[in-house]
Amino acid sequence: MRKYSFTLNNEPVVVKAPPAYTLLEVLRNVLNLTGTKDGCGKGECGACTVLINGKAVNACLMIMEQVEGSDVTTIEGLATDPLGSVVVRAFEKEGAIQCGYCTPGMIVSSTAFLSRNSKPNIEETKEFLRGNLCRCTGYSKIVKAVIEASRG
Repeated sequence: MRKYSFTLNNEPVVVKAPPAYTLLEVLRNVLNLTGTKDGCGKGECGACTVLINGKAVNACLMIMEQVEGSDVTTIEGLATDPLGSVVVRAFEKEGAIQCGYCTPGMIVSSTAFLSRNSKPNIEETKEFLRGNLCRCTGYSKIVKAVIEASRG
């Protein structure tokens, strides 16, 4: 076991975890933050997307040593984020949530995307969301939600 220090959802944390643990394992199994989903475990589905220092990353691919000293934001942390809140409301309004499994990763990714591109077009939005898989919605409602969120 080793101690890791980082900021999680604007709060400093110190956790003990085995050196091989990923951020996803720490979030779900040590800190009991289950909003970040465990999808493929290979960085291909985007269900585990979190923000590290403002950048969308797959938590399943980040070993804890890489997270040390970083600023991590999960779906739970976006509840108090102005842009994150706008994205959540847009997903609700557009019906972009079906089973909900991919939704946290989609919302976190969309928040990161809109923080860098506040007025994306449909093609830019589709391209950005390629790293997040959804088996339920067919993506059209998700794309509409991101565009809606960009309108504020």
